[in-house]
Amino acid sequence: MRYRIVASMLVALLCCSCGGLGDFSRNLSKAILDHDDPELVKDGVPSYLLLMDGLVEGDPEDGDLLAAAAALYAMYAGSFVEDPQRAALLARRAERYGERALCEQGSSGCGLKQRAYEDFVVELKKFDDKDDVPALYAFAVSWLLAIRANSADWGALADLPKVEQVLRQILALDETYQKGSAHLYLGMLQTVRPPALGGNPEEGRSHFERALALSNGRNLTAKVEYARCYARLMYDRPLHDRLLREVLQADVRAEGFTLFNTLAKEQAQKLLESAEEYF
Repeated sequence: MRYRIVASMLVALLCCSCGGLGDFSRNLSKAILDHDDPELVKDGVPSYLLLMDGLVEGDPEDGDLLAAAAALYAMYAGSFVEDPQRAALLARRAERYGERALCEQGSSGCGLKQRAYEDFVVELKKFDDKDDVPALYAFAVSWLLAIRANSADWGALADLPKVEQVLRQILALDETYQKGSAHLYLGMLQTVRPPALGGNPEEGRSHFERALALSNGRNLTAKVEYARCYARLMYDRPLHDRLLREVLQADVRAEGFTLFNTLAKEQAQKLLESAEEYF
């Protein structure tokens, strides 16, 4: 199964408040998200990956720091690494950091991934406070990235229902977190899987619409993925072309979205150019 993890929501993990990094983490997050030159970000981030590794080594029980490390690795691997083997290696590191962040948030998170589905759901429900959302989000998104990086592994794909439950728990606690990013991921999950494997295109459409509403339409990647995942699946070319033209006509500058709005425009152009062949 082929699907694309939306990069803008991976980097949004960086916006969590990280006690171990303080103003540095917040300022780095803002600088990345609001930059309009993806190549500069691509060249600059590797140095910070090593810095994050060192900071975690010095304070391995800081859950906020672990979540931030998961974020940075996920952003870089999901957005800028072309080589599949290298992307898988970096995605796995992000996944490990995400697992550790959830474990530090609560003992129910330790070894949660390995539990049988029924036990997984029971333990997941113990994360029932809004303060748990950043750790749950880091856990879900880094796990989703690792699944994508190992998409040929049916064992990894079998974990998608567990990730879906984490995203639904996030929505139950705070659907506005990261301006509706959990809705965006659920929209993608519901449209990349056939109904026999749990997919539901119309539910997916509802999630895409909600993600756009919560971002006031400023998350252009949400429109690109709406077109890619839903409109193409349903062979709805008018919707497909309308969404992509809106992206191309939009101003990329928006607080928290500028970098990936820039990338979204590139994706929108490619999708429009291939529309005749697809439809």
